Amino acid sequence: MSKGRGYRFLEPAALARVRNLSLAARGVVEGFITGLHSSPYKGFSVEFAEHRKYSPGDNLRHLDWRVLARTNRLYVKQYEEETNLRAYILLDASGSMGYASDVGARSVSEGFGRPLAHASGSGLAKITKFEYVSYLTAVLAYLMTRQQDGVGLIAFDQHIQLDMPARSSPRHFDDMMHRLEALRPGKKTGVTMALNRLAERFKRRCLIVLISDLFDEPEGVERALHHFRHRKHEVIVFHVLDKAELDFPFRDATTFVDLETGERLQADPAYIRDEYRRQMTAFVDRYKQICANCQADYVMTDTSVPYDFMLSRYLEKRTRL
Repeated sequence: MSKGRGYRFLEPAALARVRNLSLAARGVVEGFITGLHSSPYKGFSVEFAEHRKYSPGDNLRHLDWRVLARTNRLYVKQYEEETNLRAYILLDASGSMGYASDVGARSVSEGFGRPLAHASGSGLAKITKFEYVSYLTAVLAYLMTRQQDGVGLIAFDQHIQLDMPARSSPRHFDDMMHRLEALRPGKKTGVTMALNRLAERFKRRCLIVLISDLFDEPEGVERALHHFRHRKHEVIVFHVLDKAELDFPFRDATTFVDLETGERLQADPAYIRDEYRRQMTAFVDRYKQICANCQADYVMTDTSVPYDFMLSRYLEKRTRL
């Protein structure tokens, strides 16, 4: 699919491990996502579905000449048979996603999960949350494109940074990988804002894959997820944290820096460890309950877990169910 060119976030070794996931992913499409489209296969229906803007490489036979004559713009007719599944990956690209724990010291959160990064100490940097979710995004997009499902990518912080429609062509996938590689963690978190705005946009039923550390007010995220479910979309939430954000392994007095505001805080980990862990456990449990209430799949992972292993385990579980 890459035509000889390697993609930063599409590792050959990981692809070799997940190549057999196509069968499991198809099982998810045919079972878990049943009813999202007229048929899980390309059928004989030629029922008109909607227009979309023309892209180079589209079949000219499907151009709507009446629309061209009326608006002087190129639009292509889409039919129900043209896509097996329409999926959108909603990727959190806020500042907190840029965190990676050091070998000897890692991050802390305050309140409901305000992201703070370790500002002192040395050691080899580990993979950031944003790099981890980018690898996960690439593999998901590859699997869906390989089985000819339309996949779109939307990256956000407080604003939409990247907005790509759902398509299934190799050229679209290539463009998606290039744009994914160019993304960088941005500003403050805006999960609730992004979800509410996008729920209003998607008119046809589709699969929504949210990948985020969910460092936003849970009440707002819950209302937004209900918004998607009210519109009959299927939702999968990948909740990605750094392992240190769960374990809080600090020992010495440490300065922490908020990655989104620059605020600094000095603390002795011994005095706050128990309370921090209690609040983080409650934070994760709250999102588990929110997703259960919204009938959304919830997948919790941290950056120490290989993303291909985590995805394999999830898809196999969905296939069994």
